[in-house]
Amino acid sequence: MAARSEEGQVPAAERLASLIHESQCTVALTGAGVSVPSGIPDFRTPETGIWANVDPMKVAHIDVFKNDPARFWSYYRPRFHSLGDKRPSGAHEALAELERRGLLDAVITQNIDRLHRAAGSENVVEVHGSIETSSCMSCTATYGLDEVDGLFNDEGIAECSGCGGPVKPDVVLFGELLPESAMSRAQDLAERADLMLCVGSSLVVHPVAALPQLALGRGGHLAIVTKGATPYDSQATLKMHGEVDEELAALLAALG
Repeated sequence: MAARSEEGQVPAAERLASLIHESQCTVALTGAGVSVPSGIPDFRTPETGIWANVDPMKVAHIDVFKNDPARFWSYYRPRFHSLGDKRPSGAHEALAELERRGLLDAVITQNIDRLHRAAGSENVVEVHGSIETSSCMSCTATYGLDEVDGLFNDEGIAECSGCGGPVKPDVVLFGELLPESAMSRAQDLAERADLMLCVGSSLVVHPVAALPQLALGRGGHLAIVTKGATPYDSQATLKMHGEVDEELAALLAALG
């Protein structure tokens, strides 16, 4: 059965299509849930989430990278392998299609998996960085994802092939600030948005979780497409609870 808006009359996908047509600036904000159909677990689902069986502070904190790089890479190296062959989901492709049609100005994503760009989205703000590259912390040499595997020494630590310095993924670890330039772009987009479309995010991880409030504060609408509750549900013009790829496919069909 098609999801319906709170009014109980118009299917939710059709209502969302109307909001998009009425908007002069639509911005998507995506979280881990947009990549679940691609076979990438989210973070907090019991038993299956990425953090269900590991303490992120013990493997993905900047202090672990600095003080125990072998432990850090024992977690991140397999994660690189697991993400490297993943393909965009229908949700990624739907957002890219919205941009191609001129109906979506940008995607702000908390994800590091590169899948929005792989799907064809061009204006992507990766506020948590990306696994696309890793950089030497000593000489700033940069390596592509397919090059990092060749940098590991016998202790399982990635070292720069030029200067021997420590190599770190270009992603934001726990204990690090988000890139100032990316957050500035994200905040600017949120403040201009007539409609913010939040897809696959629990909207609880700050500072990104504050972006919907910026859109609401300037009088913009908020549409949420995600399973589970978020802190913004009561303020959203529309909430869709189904599978993100199916909900966005229904949106494209409603747009015609």
